Amino acid sequence: MDNTARLSETHAHSSCAVRSRGDDCRFCGVRHLSICQALESDELDLLEKMASDAHFDERAVLFREEDEAGVVFNITAGVVRLVRSLPDGRRQVTGFALPGDFLGLSLEKTWHFSAEAVTGIVACRFRRAAFEDFSEKKPHLLKKMHAFATHELGLAQDHMVLLGRLTAEEKLASFLVEMKRRWSRVAGHEAGLIRLPMGRQDIADYLGLTIETVSRVINQMQRDRRLVIVPDGIRFVDQTYFDDLAL
Repeated sequence: MDNTARLSETHAHSSCAVRSRGDDCRFCGVRHLSICQALESDELDLLEKMASDAHFDERAVLFREEDEAGVVFNITAGVVRLVRSLPDGRRQVTGFALPGDFLGLSLEKTWHFSAEAVTGIVACRFRRAAFEDFSEKKPHLLKKMHAFATHELGLAQDHMVLLGRLTAEEKLASFLVEMKRRWSRVAGHEAGLIRLPMGRQDIADYLGLTIETVSRVINQMQRDRRLVIVPDGIRFVDQTYFDDLAL
C-alpha cells in the first residue's frame, strides 16, 4: 500500500443521516450528536432559517489556516481532516471531524488550522456573526457549547500524551479505539466496523509516526489476529488487546 492508499473507501452519505435544505432541523439525523440538541423546536426553526447547505467534494478545502473565520460549519455527513502547517513545510494532522461536529466555535478571528475533505462532505453553514448573536441569547446553547469546548480540550490533552509518551503500537491502538467510540456514537450503537476513510499517511501525521511504521504495525496486528482489514475499514478480533493498550 503506497502513501496515498486508504484502508477503506467512505462516501459522504454512507451510514449517516444527512440533512438537506428544506428538511426540518427537528429531524436532522445528527442533531443528537451536536450542540443543536440543546434547542427546542421553535429555536430550531430560527436556526434553520440561518443555515445554508454546504457541499464539498473529496479533497476540497473547507477553509485554510489563517483565513478569516467568518463561518461556522456543522458537519452532517463525511469526514474532515484538520491540519496545521509547520514552518519547514511539514504538516501535523490535529484531528478528524465526523458527523455532528461543529467547526468554528472558537472566538478567534482567524482559523488556526485548515480543514480538508477526506470524503465528500455535507454541512450546515452559518455566518459566524449571526450564529454568535443567536447563541448569546440562548444560555442553554452556550452551556452545551462550553461542554463541547471542554470535551475538545480533553481530546487535545490526550493527543499530546499520545504524541509524546506512547509506543507506536499503543498509538495505533488508542487511535482505533477512539475511532470505534466515535463511529459508535454516530451510529447510535456499538460499531463492529471501524470506518477509516483517511489514508495511512493521514493516520501517520496524526500519530507522529511514519507511514512505514503505521503500515508495519497494522499489518502485524492483522497477522497476530488482533484485527482484520476489510473493504470499509477494520474490525477488531481481540477487543481486550486494544482496550489494554489504548490511552
